[in-house]
Amino acid sequence: MRKSLKRHGSPETITTDGLRSYGAPLEELGCRDKQEVGRYFNNRVENSHLPFRRREWAMLRFRRMRSLQTFAPVHADVHNRFNLEHHLVGRRTYKQLCSAALAEWQSLAS
Repeated sequence: MRKSLKRHGSPETITTDGLRSYGAPLEELGCRDKQEVGRYFNNRVENSHLPFRRREWAMLRFRRMRSLQTFAPVHADVHNRFNLEHHLVGRRTYKQLCSAALAEWQSLAS
């Protein structure tokens, strides 16, 4: 936190969840009055961590780091190719994107 404050300057607000342990460090840095704590303030911050959390959860399934390292790049390729965000496009467009992704994947696999 100290490094980022030095590099980027002091922010207008610091949004955190309700943990009481944040008080002392923020007071030490002189940012205690800039802390925002609320029920919904932290949603945007937590949602930005979701891809990182997804990787964390995947890592928990593996006993050895080596097996994770062999699996992760392949999984990332497949996930990036077929994660088409269905909620953002219509059904017809989604089906076209799916078939295009599948055709591309089949050309890469053969």
